[in-house]
Amino acid sequence: MKAKNIHLPEDLKQKMLNDPFPEHLGVEILELRPGYSRVGLPVGAHMANIHGIVHGGVIFTLADVALGTASNSRGVPAVAINMNINYLKKGGLGDYLVATGQEENLTRRTGLYRITVENRQGELLAVAHGLVYRQGR
Repeated sequence: MKAKNIHLPEDLKQKMLNDPFPEHLGVEILELRPGYSRVGLPVGAHMANIHGIVHGGVIFTLADVALGTASNSRGVPAVAINMNINYLKKGGLGDYLVATGQEENLTRRTGLYRITVENRQGELLAVAHGLVYRQGR
């Protein structure tokens, strides 16, 4: 993945940058620090649904990448055990989407994150919450 502003130890940074699925999609890490992640994605025509707008799965996937990078940014392996999303506005093809994941609660074994997805104009397209299980070291 492409990256701009990562504030993590080098080994963890490289792990985040080498995530194959987001890299295949063209996801970019815009900012990453412990408990926080901003990722972006240029929306291509191949990301459309039958209505000619951004497929909900694309928006969900970008939110999931924000969850995954934010929740793993402390160096403790974390996997999602639940994620829900509310779609608020349609996304346009050719746009650039940004998902921001912010830690809301962290325990020894779980983490709760709020994720927002916005378009280039800063309009809120979706809000998600994700719960992760922290596997320990």
